[in-house]
Formats: sequence, C-alpha cells, structure tokens
Amino acid sequence: MAGSALFGVDNSLGNARWVLPPAETALVEKIARQYDLPEIVARLLVQRGVAAESVPSFLNPTLRSDLPDPFCMAGMTAMATDVAEAIAAGRKIGVFADFDVDGATSAALLIRFMRHLGVMTPFYIPDRLAEGYGPSVKAFQALKEQGAEIVLVCDCGITSFDTVAAGREMGLEIIVFDHHEAEDTLPEASHVIDPKRRDDTSGLDMLAACGVVFMACVAINNKLRELGYYRKTGQAEPPLKDWLDIVALGTVCDMVPLVGVNRLLVRHGFAQMARTENPGILALLSVSGVNDAPTPYTAGFVLGPRINAGSRVHEADLGARLLSTDDTEEARNIAFTLNDCNAHRKEIEQQMLAEAEGMIARERLDEQPLILVGDENWHPGLSGLVAGRLKEKYGKPCVVITYAPGETGGMEGRGSGRSVPGVNMGAAFIEARNRGLLTKGGGHAMAAGFTVLPDQLEAFRDFVFDHIGGQLAGQPVISETVVDGVLSVRGAQPDFVRLLGDHVGPFGQAHPEPLFVLPQVCVQKADIVGAGHVRAMISDWEGGSWMKAMAFRAADTPMGQALLNSNRQPLHLVGTFKLDNWGGTEKVEMHVQDAAPAREQVL
Repeated sequence: MAGSALFGVDNSLGNARWVLPPAETALVEKIARQYDLPEIVARLLVQRGVAAESVPSFLNPTLRSDLPDPFCMAGMTAMATDVAEAIAAGRKIGVFADFDVDGATSAALLIRFMRHLGVMTPFYIPDRLAEGYGPSVKAFQALKEQGAEIVLVCDCGITSFDTVAAGREMGLEIIVFDHHEAEDTLPEASHVIDPKRRDDTSGLDMLAACGVVFMACVAINNKLRELGYYRKTGQAEPPLKDWLDIVALGTVCDMVPLVGVNRLLVRHGFAQMARTENPGILALLSVSGVNDAPTPYTAGFVLGPRINAGSRVHEADLGARLLSTDDTEEARNIAFTLNDCNAHRKEIEQQMLAEAEGMIARERLDEQPLILVGDENWHPGLSGLVAGRLKEKYGKPCVVITYAPGETGGMEGRGSGRSVPGVNMGAAFIEARNRGLLTKGGGHAMAAGFTVLPDQLEAFRDFVFDHIGGQLAGQPVISETVVDGVLSVRGAQPDFVRLLGDHVGPFGQAHPEPLFVLPQVCVQKADIVGAGHVRAMISDWEGGSWMKAMAFRAADTPMGQALLNSNRQPLHLVGTFKLDNWGGTEKVEMHVQDAAPAREQVL
C-alpha cells in the first residue's frame, strides 16, 4: 500500500481506499522555497518523481532544449535518407492510416508535409466495420492504382507480416510508422519505425503514432536540408511547429502516457491550437460550440469523439480529410458531417445502453463477477463505448458483444470489454483463446477484445465467469485512489488552479489531473441536472464561501445519492478542480469522482 487510508476511508462510496502517498518533507520544502511554489504544488511534484534540478524543465519545457533527437530511434537514419531521396527524385508517395484519431492525425501530418514539398499524396483509411484494423491487399492495390510507388503505413502494420509481404510483391516499397508492441521479428518492409521495436533504445516508447510520424518528419526534413533540397529548389522548409496542434490532438486522443516528449508535444501543441490557422480544427471547434482556448479535455471529449464518429458510421476518411484540407468551405462541410455522425452515434449508443441496462436488470446479470451482454442488432462500432459506460455504472468488469459476418461469411461475436482495477481482462481473454474458446482474444488489463463463434459463446461465458471470479477470489472490487493533496473549499482559489493547469499540466495518462480531498464538507443544496448529473453547492463544515460541485452521470450511484440526500451530514469528497467563467466571474468548481461519509471530526 502507498500509505495509510486517508481520513480512514478504506471503502468509499465508489469502493475505493483513499491514499495520500508520503513525500520527503525536506525535498518538498526545498522545491517550494527554491522555485517560489505553493507547498502543495511542490509536494505534487515530489510525489510524481520530479527531481529538484528538473523542476524548471518540467514546469516550462521548450522544443529547443527538450525535443529528443529523432535519429536516436532505431532505423530512423536510413528511413529518413531514403524518403528524402525519393522526394528529391519526384517519386509518388501514398499513405495508409488507421481509422481512429491517432491514424487521422498521422495521415494529415504526412499529407501536409508532403504537399508543402509539392508531393501529392493519395491516402487510404479503411472502413472500421467492413475492413477492420490494419493494412490490406485491397488498400495497397488502390494506392498503387493511384500511382503510389512508396506507401507509408501509420498507426498499424507492426505485425502485418503477410500483408506487407503482399504489398512488396506488388512492387511497392512499404514503410511502417507504428507504436504498438512489436514481436521478435519485424515485417519485411523497407523500413520500420516503432519505438517498441526490441532493438530500439531511444526510450520514446510513450509516443503515439502521430508523435512517431512527427519525429520522422523532423528527420526527413533534416536529410532534405543535407541534400541541399531547399537551396536547390528555393522551397521553404515545412512549418513543422505549426502542425503541433495536430500532433497534440492525436496524442491526447490515443491516451498514451503524457510524460516525457509527449508532455512537451501536447503542451506546445495546445498553445499552437489556441492560435491555429488549421481550417479543419477551427471548423470542428466552431460546430462543437467551443469558444475558449482548447484544452486536452476539449480534445479528448469534444474533438476526438467527432473525428472517431465518422469511422463508426462508414465515413472513415473524414478525419484525415478534415485535418489536412486548406479549403475553409470543405473543412466546414466535413465538420458539420462529423458533428452529425457524432449525434447519430450518441443516439445509437444511448439506445444500446438502455437495452443493455434492461437486460442486466431482467436477468440479474450484475450478480455475476463480470457483466456480459450482447445482441445481434447492436452496432459493432460502439461496443467498447457501451462497455465503458456499464462499467462506470455497475463498478464491475463489463463485456458487450455485437455480431457481424466473419471471413467465412458466417456470423461471429465481437466482444469489447472494460475492466476495473484488480481484474486483468486481457489475461482472461488470452487464456480463453489458448483454450480454443475464442478465435481471437487479447488486449490490456483494463481494456480487451475478442472474437467468438456463436456455438462457443456459452462455454466462453462459463470460463470467463470462473476466471474473473478466481481473480476476485470472492472479494468485492476495492480499488485504491491515490490523492495528491488536501484542501478546503476556501483554499481552492483560481490562482492555484491556474498554476496547476498552466505549469504542472497538461494532464493525461500516467500524469493524471491531480486529485484533491475536500474533507468534512457541508452540502448546502443539491439537484439533478441534464442526463443524470448531480449539481451541488458545498462549503467547509464551519461555513464560509460556497463552491459548485458536479458529479457527472452520478444520480443513480451511491455517491450521487449521498450528495442528494446528505441531510446536512458531513462528507469527504475527492475530485479535480476546474475554472468556471460563467457570468464573467472566474470561480473554481469541483468535479467530484468519489465520496465518503465523514464519520470522524477532522482536526
């Protein structure tokens, strides 16, 4: 355990144990004094492993000082040399990219880079539902028919051995830019750039595919400069910094760790997005109703879902087209289309969610160690989203199965699962696959997927119930919530929240937004707003100023009910702080993630 339970909360209303990790007091005081920081911020840096001498570069990283040398990545020098020579020779280069946001941003970055150099770049984004993940012979053939001699494969391809070999047999040169786990052998492409290659010692394995592509563009640009390309052609060098907004968008949406170079790219990328001239980003911000400077939250919860929505309703190439176009009218039309796709996606998702919840209630599926639901009429592109919503509501691992024709034409079940801390869902699916219960299966501990034949579904269900039950050993799931600090309502001031966002942020995977406890608060009033959100006005127990607190989609949860029915009994709250400028006055509000009854007086 990271420490004793904070305020004695061993089992909160969200089934969590609250922990405040210890921090070396002398080091906290040194950092606070040396860099003129609030002690709570210094403590946060110490808890997250920032050394005293690294504080300046952590708080204010620069591209000049902190961007790694791209040539430290395995294979980068040879790849950049060959691509630079191909550009100088006027060879035609095509792009294949995955259908998600990371793929769309990777494709857009390469298209913009090549177009700036006068290289027109055909691209291919596969249909999520009809073609699935990864490159295909069909895609390579289509790009070759458009004149491509070289194909740059983005955000996939690291294990596409047969497909890459087929592309080479067509006469194509294949270059892979990926960031997924590599095997001992690599596909026989002309070049493979992936920081997760076994022989890559760059330490850049946190990069998303768009980050890998950005580093590749920096390297290619360097080699073009060495060739004298810009001097001979009179062409200006590509404005790579101007495209960091695209890189930041893909990095945040792919949920890679926001540490190291990713933190640098996202920090500068969102500064660029605030002043962007990219017609696609501007149009998408406009149709989404975003008027303030974009943040990682904007990317992850507003822009990203709209770009992803296209691929979920058979419009897979819209994201890449949006981010690569310089035509304002085209950008506006695509943005409106994506917005409509997202609205349609929401309608389908809500219908699936309601049907799943009804199924769970009728069949008492929430009494099992894992909730498993499925229906032949459900949309295959939304199973993961619905599984995530169910996991949030029931606090248990959830699997949603949809159905689609398989390679042989028969129907097969395609499952997506989302887990909770302490339950390794990927391990369960891999074991089921090894036992012949699944045709495909794997993933991570918290998110995994599989393909199952209908006649194996019952056996798979029995197996996975036993496997997950064994992991839990009959115990309820109690996770550990690591808290970054303790504040009072009156102590959470705008200047403090702004300091966190401007310097300790950006926040994301592996560098989460700081969680703070407000102990012994009094709920002055609370109500339900929107789609089951709980809004409360809270104060310190001894009184003073009030703060708005929001608990999203919480009305039917124990936490939401505690806020709505506190009867002026004190609560401990855990959450993050946001700045609210509604009405022209800057205030702090809390986004509540968990709560616990305050059974003891806080001194």
